[in-house]
Amino acid sequence: MWELLREGDITESLNLSKFNQIQLPKFLKVRQNFKKDRIVDIKNEVKEKVHSQLHNLKNKRIAVGVGSRGIANIDIITKTVIDSLKEAGARPFIVPAMGSHGGATEKGQKEILGSYGITEENMGVNIDLSMDTEIIGEYESDLPVYVAKSALNADGIVIIPRIKPHTGFRGKVESGVCKMLCIGLGKQKGADSIHSKGFERFPELIPQIGCMIAKKTKVLFAVAIVENAYDEIYKIEIITKDEILDLKKEETLLKESRELMGKILIPKFDVLIIDEIGKNISGNGQDPNVTGLYFTGCVSGGPEFKKCVIFDITKESHGNANGVGVSDIITRKLFDKINFIDMYTNCFTSTYMEPAKIPMVASTSEDAIKIAVKICNGVKNREYKIVWIKNTMELENIIVSEPLIEEVKSNSNLDILTNSEDLKFYEGEPKFSWGKL
Repeated sequence: MWELLREGDITESLNLSKFNQIQLPKFLKVRQNFKKDRIVDIKNEVKEKVHSQLHNLKNKRIAVGVGSRGIANIDIITKTVIDSLKEAGARPFIVPAMGSHGGATEKGQKEILGSYGITEENMGVNIDLSMDTEIIGEYESDLPVYVAKSALNADGIVIIPRIKPHTGFRGKVESGVCKMLCIGLGKQKGADSIHSKGFERFPELIPQIGCMIAKKTKVLFAVAIVENAYDEIYKIEIITKDEILDLKKEETLLKESRELMGKILIPKFDVLIIDEIGKNISGNGQDPNVTGLYFTGCVSGGPEFKKCVIFDITKESHGNANGVGVSDIITRKLFDKINFIDMYTNCFTSTYMEPAKIPMVASTSEDAIKIAVKICNGVKNREYKIVWIKNTMELENIIVSEPLIEEVKSNSNLDILTNSEDLKFYEGEPKFSWGKL
């Protein structure tokens, strides 16, 4: 069936030669300036922070939970945690803590970890890929709480989460320690159970169920990570079991993460172009905290624009194009890479179908851009205000169209890096003299 869809009219772009000529404006490269503080010696920082927690671990099997996000230096951090546990006499092993990602299969989750350099060979320990879970209790009568058997059978649990704003709700804690405990370590069943209540209840469920799991299991501590706007490690903090239950430390780190994260510093324009989306970038492919392209009604904010174009999907996403549905136009290149089973599994588990909807498919990136600007009502040729980013994790350098130049000049956090130039296309793909973003 998919072969027929891919070969049929669904991926044939409009023949733009039948319409009036669409003239694009000139473009220039711009640098966005954010706070640049970061940890230089990642390995030493992890060793120093973890050291105080390494007591009474001799011969104990410790499950180390690692998720599916593309966290900076996650391979170095994970390896250092494992080596530190080994030095304390423990017998660590890795447990994927990513809910239903990777198509909710052992093979899919192994591939995701492998794309981050987290393999048995590189880490020097086994990876327990089992999707089996046990119910450790009920939060309420129809809300069982699941935890991976592999973690429950260990003598202790350590998790390595990144703390950041969530893409679908707002609460005292969002993406981080509690979410990894209840959704990540819950595997597909745990993720499905909690998502069945909808994002409206996440501000309550995430911290409460996370604390329930921490209290009822052998959780030892979390190695919590906060990144800066440049996708670099800004802070690494140990959150002990007691601190997980208290919630205050995670709340404080979330506030810090929110202040640090990258943004699009131009508040209003016509078209947003995104080179790539992917599960390694955000749970929704692109981070709505950056773009404002939220798929739930529980969150708002971000820049104001009319249309969005997405060109491609990252290799690390393994075809899971979750989040593509928030855009207006995608390319044939992206469409052909979609793993519908992985994407549908993700959306089915989350109970939100909007991220899996397929937008208009354009044959090339050139067609995608021209379609997007043409359907911006009330804007004349060459006057289109366009912001162009690589992805929502890499926001230092962006491309803007010339009609935005006055907004750029008036913002002290924006620097113009190039002269304006016409956008050229080769076989439908954009080319600038300065190269890629």
